[in-house]
Amino acid sequence: MTSSALRNCYKKLLVTPRRLHSSTSHPDKLLDEIIRVDHAGEFAADRIYAGQMAILGNSTIGPKIKEMWEQEKQHRAKFEELINKHRARPTALLPVWDIAGFALGAGSALLGSKGAMACTVAVESVIVEHYNEQIRQLLRKENVDRTLLETIQQFRNEEQEHHDAGIQYGALEAPFYGAITKVIKFGCKTAIELSKII
Repeated sequence: MTSSALRNCYKKLLVTPRRLHSSTSHPDKLLDEIIRVDHAGEFAADRIYAGQMAILGNSTIGPKIKEMWEQEKQHRAKFEELINKHRARPTALLPVWDIAGFALGAGSALLGSKGAMACTVAVESVIVEHYNEQIRQLLRKENVDRTLLETIQQFRNEEQEHHDAGIQYGALEAPFYGAITKVIKFGCKTAIELSKII
């Protein structure tokens, strides 16, 4: 083998490991965090609406809850796709969010349709604010992932629609509205922070 051929083989060996560490197989810290937290949030939202449907599925508000739940299922499926695509680490707290989300949904629904809608307004207001912050973070990046950015913008808009529907369907008339929404918002913000690190 000539010295030129040896040099070419050596160059290939040096380049190969760099190819293995592409952004697809090892997302940057921000991307990993965004996908992990949003997947956890959409997973929990799916469980919240499942809990509400278990109690109010056959009521007059049932079709509206089901409509919003179907969108949350699509959001969850998209972030499951992104978890796999980017090999992002899902939160270890999914079993906790599974139980807590269903309990929150069912518990709020036991207060009636207005209680369920108060829960929706509280959760969605935190999620909209959270998505807006992520949009700002992504726009500050030099090489923004346009697909992720557009996904978050779309989901933010749909979550805002859920929030507005909650208001329309009587959330503000729920018993103890102020106390309920304050507790739920605090819980959602805590869940976001925990999902970032665990």
